[in-house]
Amino acid sequence: MKTIKVVAAVIQDKSKYFSTQRGYGEYKGGWEFPGGKIETGETDEAALIREIKEELKVDISTEKYLGTIEYDYPSFHLSMACYVCRIISGQITLVEHSAAEWLTVDELDTVSWLPADVEVVRMLKNI
Repeated sequence: MKTIKVVAAVIQDKSKYFSTQRGYGEYKGGWEFPGGKIETGETDEAALIREIKEELKVDISTEKYLGTIEYDYPSFHLSMACYVCRIISGQITLVEHSAAEWLTVDELDTVSWLPADVEVVRMLKNI
């Protein structure tokens, strides 16, 4: 099975986390923490900063490594390194997502997360 390595930004603002609804592809409509694929030669942090700039038009800083989720989807294995991040400049503009929400830990279960992101939600609840 093919492994896809990605990074995800768990963007935090005080007690809320930024969640996005996928606007394209096989998992369109599912909720996720934004991010994307790591390009050859990129560090996790560099990939995350680039992906968030492309997808949300903001600059972020990576604050803390949260963990790596390993998840088997039907057609590929996902290895997703997750980082708690903060926005340092810009206004969020959704480029690839159809919706977004700022959610507290208690509100995280109000959206339908993609399977790998369910694991990230579990990690956040245990912080």
